[in-house]
Amino acid sequence: MAKQEHIDYWIFTANKDWEALLNMYQSKDYVQALFFSHLVLEKLCKAHWVKDNDNNTPPKTHNLLVLLENTKLKITEEDTVFFRAMNQFQLEGIYPDYANTIYKTYKAENTKLVLDNVNIKRLWLLENL
Repeated sequence: MAKQEHIDYWIFTANKDWEALLNMYQSKDYVQALFFSHLVLEKLCKAHWVKDNDNNTPPKTHNLLVLLENTKLKITEEDTVFFRAMNQFQLEGIYPDYANTIYKTYKAENTKLVLDNVNIKRLWLLENL
């Protein structure tokens, strides 16, 4: 596949995951929606990684900051704080002991706040591809 096809793959799957997470939120599946919010950002970061590197296969990491460090995107300190915070949903969304913490902490209102901020970053990442 050509470089653009790799980038398009990451964008396409991120968009599909965005649609899925909106359905999860509507169904009150907040832990799953938060896990998918990380997944959306991860895939868009991987699209940027592919765009800005010679290799078309991004590193096998879920750490958003590691992916972003190897792109040409200008990341502010505020962005760093946001992406670092989002990393928790990848780990905590998978393992039951961490997921239980999210089940207790995240309800409709605070999940919506996270998703609103994810959407802002999602659109920013898409605009810069």
